[in-house]
Amino acid sequence: MRIGFLFNHDQVHQVAHGLPVALALAKLNTGADILVCATNDRVAEEIRTLAGHATARDFELVQLRLKRRSSRALDRVAGRIVPAAKLLVYRDNLDFFRSLDVLVVPEKTSLVLKTRYGLDKLKIVHTRHGAGDRAIGFNAASAAFDHVLASGPKIRDRLISEAGVSAERISVVGYPKFDLFEPRARERTDARPTVIYNPHVAPHLSSWYKHGRDILRWFAEHPEYRLIFAPHIMLFQRPVTMTVQPPGIARVGQVPDDLRRRENIFIDTGSRALTTMEYLDQADIYLGDASSQIYEFLREPRPAIFFNAHHVDWMDDPNFAHWNAGTVIGDVDALGPALAAAKTEHEARYRGVQEEMLRSTFDVGDTPASVRAAEAIARIAGLQPRRRKRSTASAAR
Repeated sequence: MRIGFLFNHDQVHQVAHGLPVALALAKLNTGADILVCATNDRVAEEIRTLAGHATARDFELVQLRLKRRSSRALDRVAGRIVPAAKLLVYRDNLDFFRSLDVLVVPEKTSLVLKTRYGLDKLKIVHTRHGAGDRAIGFNAASAAFDHVLASGPKIRDRLISEAGVSAERISVVGYPKFDLFEPRARERTDARPTVIYNPHVAPHLSSWYKHGRDILRWFAEHPEYRLIFAPHIMLFQRPVTMTVQPPGIARVGQVPDDLRRRENIFIDTGSRALTTMEYLDQADIYLGDASSQIYEFLREPRPAIFFNAHHVDWMDDPNFAHWNAGTVIGDVDALGPALAAAKTEHEARYRGVQEEMLRSTFDVGDTPASVRAAEAIARIAGLQPRRRKRSTASAAR
């Protein structure tokens, strides 16, 4: 039995959603071969970093490359604008994918193995990545997976009602990423509140393209706040952002140099720290728009502010359910009053709402989420989990 975990993306943000499951599955001692696959060096290095010494011991790390000359040429031409390699890698490695019995993925492009290349016998399991509310997470493509792992009842219920996934093909397992990163204590260098600004990458949802620089400049003029600018890691990956659903294109631009030199502003537009919840843990107040990282921030309920840059009629819209966790504003002039009232409003109106949202979004049990997910995959593969027994000495610790 060969079970592959595929991480096929330009950046590293999806690794933490699937790798803990691969590690847990290896420890179940089912006898299956576990292969963790990366499609570029950056992702491979992130796998090694997060897995530590487990890389050689518990699974085989496989690097999948573009093998055809035509694929490499197309990627050189188009890769700066669109993720060409992300699709071409399937065609160039079909023999490898045919060798697998189960493929576990955090994204949906892998479905081309079934829809385009006819690998009908390959079972594909979707771990998802993030626990957000965007409609794209619940589109019809979700129903094409053999099984879907959901973080909580909110995700399960929307997959059933909106994507048409049958209940028996969903396992509610919790949030495996939390198994990798324990909450960090907030560092206090002074008494100023720390705000994290976390805009999304999608032009039709993000506050960055219309208002981002004005938001940064507002903080530059208000040094009574510390700001961490930690956008979605894909926002500055390419000079132009393109989306398919819905079709959209926008130029990303740059962060002005004078804002990078401000004492109260810290800017990170590309490091792996954008994916490890490090900045989320440091912040007192969240400022964002559509990123699923709001739910990772709310692991510890705290004040949140959302920027409605596109004047969305969001109330009662499940795609913007996270905006019920805090104050929603529509322009930069409203930012100051919202920040000033954030702590009081949080305690009076939003703490209870956030706690209920957490219960719906993340199913927390006595068994770690990564182990629950691994056990679900073992069942799907027809394997019998046999957890290694602890020694008497380790059990006593």
